Amino acid sequence: MTQSFWESEGVEAAEAPAVEVLVEQELVEEPIEPQTIAVSADDFSALEERVLRAVELVKRERLARGAAEERAARIEEQLNEQAPLVESLQKEVNALRTERDYVRQRVERLLGQLDGLEL
Repeated sequence: MTQSFWESEGVEAAEAPAVEVLVEQELVEEPIEPQTIAVSADDFSALEERVLRAVELVKRERLARGAAEERAARIEEQLNEQAPLVESLQKEVNALRTERDYVRQRVERLLGQLDGLEL
């Protein structure tokens, strides 16, 4: 851990509360010693390895996020460039639909006139 963590542990040890113990009918205050954490070299190496893997994972994820943001920006730019084209194509489609409906109505009128001649 950091140096400040170990320093704070030392401060806590110095400020440890006293425990009253009866020794031959005398009240004696003895400080409580903080419990120390025993970490073996293997445990520390395993922890160090996990931290290194986590750091590498964060680096890879940041690179992937940057690449994804870059792709999104390019695609958004392309979308903005093609928006006028899409709008004009939509107008053209609407005009063609209107024309188709008009032609359909004319054809139906002509067919109605032909049906009237056959009577």
